[in-house]
Amino acid sequence: MTTATLQRPTSRTYPSLRAAWIPLAALCLAFFVEMVDNTLLSIALPTIGRDLGSGTTALQWVTGAYSLTFGGLLLTAGSTADRFGRRRVLLIGLAVFGSLSLCVVFVSTAGELIALRAALGVAAAAMAPITNSLVFRLFDDKALQMRAMTVMIVVGMSGFVLGPLLGGTALAHVSWQWLLVVNAPIAVLACLGVRLGVPADRPEDLTNDALDLAGAALSITAIGLACYALTSGVENGWLSAPTLASIAGAVVAATAFVRHERRSAAPMLDLRLFSDGTVRGAAIAQIGTSIAMASVMFGLILHFQYAYGWSPVRAGLANLPIIVTMLLATPLSEWLARRFGHRVACLIGAACLAGALAVLSFGVEHGYAFIAVCMVVMTIGLRTVMTICAVALVDAMPGNRTSVGAALNDTAQEVGSSVGTAVVGTMIAALVTTRLPKGVWSSGLVESFFRGERITYALLAVVVGVIAAGGALSLTDSHSVEEGHGVEDDEGDV
Repeated sequence: MTTATLQRPTSRTYPSLRAAWIPLAALCLAFFVEMVDNTLLSIALPTIGRDLGSGTTALQWVTGAYSLTFGGLLLTAGSTADRFGRRRVLLIGLAVFGSLSLCVVFVSTAGELIALRAALGVAAAAMAPITNSLVFRLFDDKALQMRAMTVMIVVGMSGFVLGPLLGGTALAHVSWQWLLVVNAPIAVLACLGVRLGVPADRPEDLTNDALDLAGAALSITAIGLACYALTSGVENGWLSAPTLASIAGAVVAATAFVRHERRSAAPMLDLRLFSDGTVRGAAIAQIGTSIAMASVMFGLILHFQYAYGWSPVRAGLANLPIIVTMLLATPLSEWLARRFGHRVACLIGAACLAGALAVLSFGVEHGYAFIAVCMVVMTIGLRTVMTICAVALVDAMPGNRTSVGAALNDTAQEVGSSVGTAVVGTMIAALVTTRLPKGVWSSGLVESFFRGERITYALLAVVVGVIAAGGALSLTDSHSVEEGHGVEDDEGDV
């Protein structure tokens, strides 16, 4: 098996990325489409509003409904996949996602579009943790797992970053409905690749425990209300009745979830796993990286389009340093992991994240070149922490709980993304203005916006540094990424 042609491996794994190109490409396609759908419609909201005659609140829920169901169902989907088969659940998720995307041609009101986006979030939740989990199944070799996860992260983050750019470019030629219709052929291609190249689940790789329906309902309620509370805080105010009720409901549901999982004979998420420093630390560090990623992307989209007056396409292109650095930073990140181990490498990554945010708080009014340098440094930190933590977390999980491990990783990132976006939105609303005016901004408003950004990024530098570094300190000194044959002595690494 030395060629790039797909061959069904007798050992259920592949000897190289080239040999696994079809299943790896299929998993990357699935991950790309679910990530790009997070941001693809954001650039088309004004067009959608005019077409459907909807107001600002309805447009906010066009994007919010997807994030709400997506974030709330990740753990439940991962738990389901570990019981009924990861490949089977992924194929179902892809089929539903593609079919639902075609339904956009029948949408005639904002309410229908919001419902459709919520349903798409459910299907995407059935895909996200499983695509990452199945990557590990393709390879026994730890170094190959690391490189494959790098490819997945680059593709996924590219989808997240390129969403506005692709959407803005497409809108110049086609109607906004095509932004969702295109998901269907992508889902078909991904289904074919997964069907052909990903080995079927073996019974011994799955858990026979009954599905924890009560735990699933409580986790959906807790995460869903928490995500809504962040959105409501920006929209209605942090002391408003909807926000306070959502926070209280999330706390009650989370407390009930913990009590139930501790007492359940077959818990959806075995909380004893968090006694493992690797699991606990990786999840915490992932929250920190996602806060940094989401806050910078959300803040700079406003910065480029409003303060600079750039077009959506130009603003999307301005984010390309993130994608380029994701690709070029791979050797540096792997060297850091090999040389210093997981803990120190992630601490270095956390320092890059916090340092880039701190410098960005000074550089927002010093031109794009200064900002681009900060984006590069931040992405080096992202690349290092995200990949090492994703590999370490799933590797630390029991063999029949890898989808839950991947779901935990994705849930941590979704929580971080919600927090990052909410912090920037709240700070800008509090420090600058609650309504971003259309057209060319006055010099006074631009200066006020820059001042708000400086305070916001300085605050985020402290928050991200504490969270990411705190999580990194709980990791081991494992050098597993340098092992070339899937055999390692963990005791010698610690």
